[in-house]
Amino acid sequence: MRIELPREAERFGSNLFYGVQKIYELDAGSSQDTEFSSPFHVVQKVPVEKIYEIESQMAIVIPIKNERLKLLEGVLCGIPHACLPIIVSNSIRQPTDRFRMEHNAVDNYCRFAKKRYVIAHQKDIHLACAFQKTNYESILNEEGSIKSGKAEGMIVGILLAKHFGKKYIGFIDADNFFPGAVYEYIKIYSSTLALASSEYAMMRILWHSKPKVIDSHLFFAKWGRVTRISNYYINRLISLYTGFETDVIKTGNAGEHAMTTDLAIRLEYSAGFSIETYHFINLIEQFGGVLESKYPEVMQKSVEIYQVESRNPHLHEVKDGDHIKEMIESSLSVIFHSAMSPTELKKEVLRELRKLKIIDKDKEPIQPTKYKALNLIDIEKFFKEIDLKKYCNFSIH
Repeated sequence: MRIELPREAERFGSNLFYGVQKIYELDAGSSQDTEFSSPFHVVQKVPVEKIYEIESQMAIVIPIKNERLKLLEGVLCGIPHACLPIIVSNSIRQPTDRFRMEHNAVDNYCRFAKKRYVIAHQKDIHLACAFQKTNYESILNEEGSIKSGKAEGMIVGILLAKHFGKKYIGFIDADNFFPGAVYEYIKIYSSTLALASSEYAMMRILWHSKPKVIDSHLFFAKWGRVTRISNYYINRLISLYTGFETDVIKTGNAGEHAMTTDLAIRLEYSAGFSIETYHFINLIEQFGGVLESKYPEVMQKSVEIYQVESRNPHLHEVKDGDHIKEMIESSLSVIFHSAMSPTELKKEVLRELRKLKIIDKDKEPIQPTKYKALNLIDIEKFFKEIDLKKYCNFSIH
């Protein structure tokens, strides 16, 4: 892959937020370019061999809930062979057992593709028991099972990836219509992480476009409704501290993102649809140098956050207005309730939510549940509670 080097960067404490990078070649061939090896070139080639090396150490977590099986199969088709897919399902078990159908579909596909996989249901009682015995009860509901939500599924996926010794973790939504887009996203993950100089790195996809049909014609919209709003307020937060207006953040709600496992287990998480926006807020809280950090080893180095614009358009299931409002409130609530959020920014967020008629005039956005960092969990103890053989189609040693 041939990828543009970052043109700009915004420093906030130990965080280095890079501006958007472009892709110039999806396949730039093998080996290094001697002709273009000058440090003055602004486009970097990542050889196929290096990409494969990263992918062989990468797990791809796919949270899924009642999606069409053909979409799931398409997503699996787009995942490079060297990666380990980890499917975490929160699909219904009654009256129709959707999870059993998903498991059968994944197993059948991976048998033909000769591909390893891991699949687990979010409500698995053994997973819930493992969380309870490792003092991570905040993820459990009143009935003692894992709460429903995308964030909770992602947390399960991260722990599974960590257990299987993966150095990198990528996330792909299960409602993507284009296997080619999935393939590109993961190639971008591995190419960008190959360029990172820190073991604490994250990369996020900026969709090239989101096609919509308007008056029988395709319209390639650039920005989603939720992303446009969350980007603005994350940038406002940064600007209010630095004193310089910025628009460096373009991926405030990027469901397609990847990071090193070393960073993933040190981040805190926010429930539901706020999880992607909270990545930025938690990075600012933990490594911004304003609040005391629990990780001096990270503060001494840096956290690199890359944003890369894909070439493939992104086409996924269309969500209704209520779902969009829920996502906007979730995203803005983590900004509003952050200890880093100045009073001026809180007022702006309230005005936005009231203007969109998401909350009443006398109300504040709901405080989302927060989950502590996963490095506080005893991983060995956690997986002693679980029979991993029933989740995998490969031998466990």
